[in-house]
Formats: sequence, C-alpha cells, structure tokens
Amino acid sequence: MPTSSPDRLPRVFSIQIFSIIFTAIFILHAPLLRLPFFWDEAGFYVPAAYDLAHFHSVIPRTTMDTGHPPLPAAYLALWFTLSGWKPAVARIAMLLLAAFALSNVFLLARRVANIGVAVAATIATAVYPVFFAQSSLAHADLAAAAFTLWGIRLGMERRLWCSQFAFTLAVLSKETAVVTPLAVAIWQYFLSPEAAPKREKIRRAAICLVPVLPLAAWLLYHHHATGRFLGDAQFYRYNVTNAMAPLRFLAAFGIRIWHLLGFMNMLALTAATIAAMWFPAVRDHAGRNNGGRNNAGRNNAGQNNAGQNNAGQNNDERQRISIPVQLQFALIMLVQLVTFSLLGGALLPRYLLSAYPLVIIIGMSTLRRRITRWEWPAALIVIAFVLALFFDPPYKLAPEDNLTYKDFVELHASASHFLEQHEQGKAVLTAWPASDELTRPYLGYVNKPLSVVAVENFTAEEVFKARAMRSRYQVAFLFSTKYDQPTWLGSRLDGLTRRYFDYHTDLPPELIANLLGGKIVLLERKKAEWVAVLEMEEPGTSAALGNQHSTETLATDNKDETDFR
Repeated sequence: MPTSSPDRLPRVFSIQIFSIIFTAIFILHAPLLRLPFFWDEAGFYVPAAYDLAHFHSVIPRTTMDTGHPPLPAAYLALWFTLSGWKPAVARIAMLLLAAFALSNVFLLARRVANIGVAVAATIATAVYPVFFAQSSLAHADLAAAAFTLWGIRLGMERRLWCSQFAFTLAVLSKETAVVTPLAVAIWQYFLSPEAAPKREKIRRAAICLVPVLPLAAWLLYHHHATGRFLGDAQFYRYNVTNAMAPLRFLAAFGIRIWHLLGFMNMLALTAATIAAMWFPAVRDHAGRNNGGRNNAGRNNAGQNNAGQNNAGQNNDERQRISIPVQLQFALIMLVQLVTFSLLGGALLPRYLLSAYPLVIIIGMSTLRRRITRWEWPAALIVIAFVLALFFDPPYKLAPEDNLTYKDFVELHASASHFLEQHEQGKAVLTAWPASDELTRPYLGYVNKPLSVVAVENFTAEEVFKARAMRSRYQVAFLFSTKYDQPTWLGSRLDGLTRRYFDYHTDLPPELIANLLGGKIVLLERKKAEWVAVLEMEEPGTSAALGNQHSTETLATDNKDETDFR
C-alpha cells in the first residue's frame, strides 16, 4: 500500500481499486447482462434515453414524464448510441457506475476507519442484495447513489468544492439526492464540533447548498417546457399528493427504518453491531494494528477524533470511527429516512442505496474495534447477504430487491417469445410493463411490435373491465403484477398496504381464464412469479364465457365482482 501520503492516496491507486472492483462485479453479474429490461427500466428510464437519442428531447415523449433530471438518460443514450440498443450495453454501463460507487465506499471507509474495515465494507456492500440487484439495472438511483457517496467521501477529505460538484451530479441524476447536501449544510452550520467563527460556518453551509442551484434550473426549465415543475399529473399524485397522509408517513417511516437496519439480512449486521457494543475495545499486543493500518486515530476531516483515548488508556487500543463522523453519517441517514417516507408512492428500498454503505461501514468498524477475531462475524454477515440474494425472506419484497427480478424477466421473455411465434397479428390484452415490452422492440422482448390492449393489473375489478371489452383482443398475456409470496404477517397489514402503498392481489390465471372465456396455452411459474397466455374462444361458442355460463349466471356478475374485491 502507498505510504507517501496518508491523507490523499495517489490517483493511480484509486484507478487500480476501481479496476479490481469492476472486474469482480462484472464476473459476478455476467449471467445477468443479457437479460431484457425490467419493470421501471422498461417503463421509464430506457424509453427516456431512447427519446433523448432519437428526438433530442430531455423531456420524454414516448413514456410517462417523471420529472427526473436528464443525466441518467443522457448517460444511457451515449452508451446506446456508441454500442447499439442492447440490454447488455446498459447493464455494463451501470456496472461502471456501481464500481465507481464501491470504489468510493472503499476510500471512504479507509479514510474514516482503516483498510481492513474498507475491504470488509466494500465486499459486504457489493453483495448486499439491494445493491447487487441495482448494480446492473438501469435505474437513476444507482447513479445518484454513486455520486452521493463520492460527495460524502470528498467532504470527509475536506475538499468542499469538489464534494459539491459530486453532489451536483447526484442531484442531476435524481432530484431527491439533494437531501444529502442539505443534511451536510445542516451539519456544517448547527452541529459541527469544529471551533469556527459564525461567518465561516455560514460560508461552509452556503457552499453545501450549491447543488440546489442546478436543480432549481432544471425545475424551471421543466416548468417552461411542460407547465409543471415535477412529473405529469398521475406521477405527481402517486408520489407526492397521496403520500402526505400523517398515518401513511408514520407507517412509511417505520418501514424505512426496517429497510435500512433489518431488510434482506441487514438485521444480522445490526444485531451483531449492537451485541459487539457490550464488549470492551480490543487492545492489540505490542502496538500491532490488527486488520491493516489504522487511520481512525487521525483527525478525520479536521474534526476532533472522539475515538482517541487520552485518559489512562493504552495507545494500542483499536480505534473507533470518529464520533463526529458517525453523527454526520447518522444525520444523512435520518434525513433520507424522513424524505423517502414523505415522498414516493412505492416504498422501494433502492431509494436508500447511498445509505446502506454508511450502515455497513459503521457496523464493520464496530465489529473490528470490539471483537478480537472480527473477520469471522464479518464473513458470516457477508454470507447472510449472499443467501438473501437467492432465497426470499419471510416478509414482502419487490422482485428488484434480490435476484427474483431475474425470474420475472425470464418468464416475460418466454411469454413474449411464445406470442411472437404463435400469435402474430392478434391483439393482446395485458398490463404494464408487458404493454411496453410487447410494443418497444429495443427493450429486448420482441423483434416487432405487437398490438396491445392495456388494463392496469389483473385484480377482479380490472378483469371484469377486460371482459366488457372482449371484442377488442384475441389473446391475453397475464402475469403477476405484485410479488405475492407467503409471509409471516400474512394478510394482517393488507388493509394498510392497500390504502397507502398501492398493494393489490391478482386473480389466479385459471380464474381469469374462466372469467374471460379463454384457454390457457402457456403457463409458467418461478417461485411466486407466473405468466400465462390465453387464447380467447370465438364469440358465440359454448366456451365463450367459460364453463358455459347461463343467462341466470351472467345476471349475478355484479355480486361476483363484489365478492372478488
């Protein structure tokens, strides 16, 4: 390891770290690189890049206007233009951002702790299910997290203006990333323990607000072009208006705390950290620093290091991360928890992508400080993260939270291939995102667009609507629009999730086939995911309504609909 400059590593070393990390995660993600685009990738982010590349418009034309800043779309459009419109191109481009994020996790952990903690935290972050799954998905959250972590690391190195450049890139990736520089500004003015004149504190806090300016410029431009500061009416209602109920906020805040400290086996690290706090700090013999050169004894970012032991303790005691640094991390996480409890219709864990590494760094540092052979619990935590990638937990999750999204994509690719091979020229009833998968060949599902009739989902209400327009389609592409695996809590929270978090239950494919009067010609399942293709019977045949419904049966449709709801 270089020793010429303990505070600032040579640039070539950072490049080497990036190269090693990128190579490692590229190998780990190799089986996923050719997967067609998934969910919000197919529905928002890739179409936005397509519009930017083909229509030179930073505001999407062919998909919903979410109001997100254009940097991720421009990044993807550049790679697509250079290398072709293939999913693998976008996935490798996102892996570059993931490697950049992980490089900053390593450099940040080394700065505030030591090399041993940096290695452990980087590996744990890389395999943490939410981060691993997002590392090759074309969502704006990864870019925002990568630049946010860069900004936090530069701030710890006292490179204030450079950190604001990084935060600006984060804000131009996703507008909600502005909460991190706001948290840093609050820290600089109100909470920083540094002895500095009030004028200096105001100056530093003002510098931390610089990323607000490009965000304001983007919002003004968006308003000038569309008449709206944020996304279209449907997007605004779902992500802002409907999220402001007080009970919804309290429920969302509790769920967010769980996402940060317990979700996807993060509870193993949280529990290990709390248990380790009951042990005294370990002292290494003869001043040996176990686990790499210790940097925590330095004055991190010009702040008083509360981890130094000045009152009768030996200098060989393993150091903690500076208390002011830990408090700054905690403030950043708290601001993110509050913000993402107030905003966002879907409580997706990926919104906290830049907060997970902070939890992991603090946890790994605590284990190293208080457990003699800390490598063993650290290794067990990494194993727990890897297991969560492949095995679903006993509580609700979205497919994108681990490798379940791979099942979803493979099932949809199989059904799309079947439709293209056997149902050419027929109108297809389906729901989003399959409606986009079948009409946009560049998403990787079909070679030519198919004719689509769309419903919102496959709940009883929507199925009855589909039955009312039976003459408009000849085939139905059904699939699970919610990942509804069995959980410990069962249906106890269904009322709350239905009211505030857009939860619903799809009807089984066999029942939908019965209601629509179709014959299942394809049915595939993987865990709780499923797809089905129905061929509709010709109107007027005995099977047109399934099981030869009589006039008397049809007269009870309204009652049936009430029962299904």
